[in-house]
Amino acid sequence: INYRTLKPEMDGLFCERIFGPAKDWECHCGKYKRVRHRGIVCERCGVEVTESRVRRHRMGFIKLAAPVTHVWYLKGIPSYMAILLDMPLRDVEQVVYFNAYVVLNPGNYDGLSYKQLLTEDTWLEIEDQIYSEDSTLTGIEVGIGAEAISRLLEDIPLE
Repeated sequence: INYRTLKPEMDGLFCERIFGPAKDWECHCGKYKRVRHRGIVCERCGVEVTESRVRRHRMGFIKLAAPVTHVWYLKGIPSYMAILLDMPLRDVEQVVYFNAYVVLNPGNYDGLSYKQLLTEDTWLEIEDQIYSEDSTLTGIEVGIGAEAISRLLEDIPLE
């Protein structure tokens, strides 16, 4: 939303091209006004001339640059995310809020197991072992935040 005009920005989160016009029977640029232009898509701005109430019904899909966990699926009772991951809610929250790392692939390290939580200090110790010159540890993957939760959800066999 433009801070001066309070109109939705084109290609923004509330784009009129996606959701419909902000004013009844008027395109964004103002070329088409009134009901007589019903259903026309403006060549300049790409907004369909229709009622503004269609904004309440039209859905849009936004591809985010990074994974995000939705609070309804995390904090809802029951927590669908915790149930799907077969992990306690507290553990899932620790990972989502960047307080703990979760093991995505234990590799050939015997001290780790899949979905095990690691504190930052523990992970730093393991990381030092991995990157030492005489290390034989390979394939260890850990994650933190919504990206790690996304990876865990991708690993669930749905069939």
